[in-house]
Amino acid sequence: MTSTLRPAGATEAEKRPGRWLALSVLVLAVLLVAVDATVLGLATPYISEDLQPSGNQLLWIGDVYSFVIAGLLVSAGSLGDRIGRKKLLLVGATAFGVISVLNAYATSPEMLIVARALLGVAGATLMPATLALIRNLFHDPRERSLAIGVWGATASAGTAVGPVVGGFLLEHFWWGSVFLINLPVMAVLVLVGIKLLPESRHPSPGPWDMLSVGLSLVGMIGVVYAVKETASHGIDGNVLAAGLLGLAGLFFFVRRQLTLPHPLLDMRLFRSRGFSGAVLADLLTILGLSGLVFFLSQFLQLVQGRGPLEAGLAELPAAVGAVAAGLIAGTAARRFSVRSVVAGGLAAIGVALALLTLVDRTTGYPLIGAALLIVGIGAGLSFTVTADVILSSVPKEQAGAASAVSETAYELGAALGIAVLGSIVTGVYRDFTAPPGTPAEAHESLGGAVEAAAHMPPNAAQQMLTSAQEAFVDGLTIAAAAGAAVLLATAATAWLLLRTQHLDPSPATPEKHGPQ
Repeated sequence: MTSTLRPAGATEAEKRPGRWLALSVLVLAVLLVAVDATVLGLATPYISEDLQPSGNQLLWIGDVYSFVIAGLLVSAGSLGDRIGRKKLLLVGATAFGVISVLNAYATSPEMLIVARALLGVAGATLMPATLALIRNLFHDPRERSLAIGVWGATASAGTAVGPVVGGFLLEHFWWGSVFLINLPVMAVLVLVGIKLLPESRHPSPGPWDMLSVGLSLVGMIGVVYAVKETASHGIDGNVLAAGLLGLAGLFFFVRRQLTLPHPLLDMRLFRSRGFSGAVLADLLTILGLSGLVFFLSQFLQLVQGRGPLEAGLAELPAAVGAVAAGLIAGTAARRFSVRSVVAGGLAAIGVALALLTLVDRTTGYPLIGAALLIVGIGAGLSFTVTADVILSSVPKEQAGAASAVSETAYELGAALGIAVLGSIVTGVYRDFTAPPGTPAEAHESLGGAVEAAAHMPPNAAQQMLTSAQEAFVDGLTIAAAAGAAVLLATAATAWLLLRTQHLDPSPATPEKHGPQ
């Protein structure tokens, strides 16, 4: 990389004063998105009770945010490169806060789905802008690795703060309050960010191609929708049409990028084996994790009877492990190798998911807590290093586009994971044996079964709930097994694709090549 050829004095001159304070503002944006993603799982039973969504609507509430954000991340990252990443971040954060209010006061499943989609539009501006600004704030590779570790650790901390704060709010207020916690974070981010964040943009980016934006959006949403509906209900004419439209959109998007003098996304980035391998590892890892995590909060509350605050605290080990591992991941990758840290982290997650196949309705917390801790450590190691690889593989002028690719892989994996693994859970659950007189909505979701039980005779209600909970756990363990298989296969793939990859050393020190 060019950074390794700069003399140490030049690098010291490029160290921006106040860069660590600026980083603290960027991680607030990460915290905003992470908290929003994690509180939804805890709020799901309350949303089910209040808005009474169907099982399919409940999945849409969970994953439409990821669908939209995945479709717009590349466009948003490229837009930030053009108009300024600081400007895009502050506008996006303001919109995120305003739209959170719309989510909080949704009065129907359809309204909440639309509000979550709009939140995805705003969220698409945040994550790539934060990573791109880190790339431009920190020129020293070792400082940048630490900054990315802090960035990733904050995202992990958000997964801890979200359930705990969300659990407290759910025990004292209505479910919409979990969205309103975005407002104070957004206010601090915008007010402090105006003063602390430097502006950065591509010096000669060319025009923002609206046709490419449309093709990217149609392609991503079409493909993800087709996968989701196929997993849930099988293939029909509408699903096939959506899938073909999505594939066509992606095909023409790639073709157009290869011919434009100033593409929205430079497809030549994928010629780098390290870049492609890191992106693929991120996508498959989140695919294997997200569907299971989405349903774990429901397991802790609706199967094991924990309150929302207790369920949030029960998920803390994952965040603690991820924070600790994220802060040392860059050092570990330089001490050993990129592929050993990434593949080892992914394998650890796979083993942890395999442990979760042992759970049943009465499983004690030590097994669940240990599995979550291992998941957090593995995720902290792998995600931090792959983010560093992706950012260091491109010139800083393209940091927005590269960050967007990284986040697109993350969000696409989340959407596909909820669609595929979530559909496994839902599909197994729907077939549970119920006593006569059980309402149809009890088969739509476990939350629906809990609500239906309140209106049934006590004996029939207990029989129905026991059967529903057992079916839900059966679906959860099957999804955990599928996730474990995906993660172990991804670990092997990362070991092969990242075998020659290394993180840039500090410019002040000679480059060392360890065994790869």
